[in-house]
Amino acid sequence: MQTVKAGAEDFLIKPVTSSVLLAAIERAIAQHDVSRKLPSELNLPRARVATLTPRERQVFDLVIRGKINKQIAFALGPTERTIKMHRHRVMEKMNVHSVAELVLIAERLGHSAV
Repeated sequence: MQTVKAGAEDFLIKPVTSSVLLAAIERAIAQHDVSRKLPSELNLPRARVATLTPRERQVFDLVIRGKINKQIAFALGPTERTIKMHRHRVMEKMNVHSVAELVLIAERLGHSAV
């Protein structure tokens, strides 16, 4: 267990053939490349979320939870028309065309949709 915590990718039992060793090394390098690339791919969506005003952020959080404009307006207080405006701005700033895209980005960023 200690080796896994230290970052072990695989366990090999001795004696090990060179082909098995090379395959394990290739898998470890590929996994490292994927894990290193992921944070940089999230920089743009994170930057877009950072551009949201506090009210837009509230609307964003409720939209990704599946709330409709009427429910959001009831929860936050302004009119439904005002919520539609905020929702439109959220979609523009996040550069998405559907709520599904917005939810996908939110999930990638670790925002809970529940």
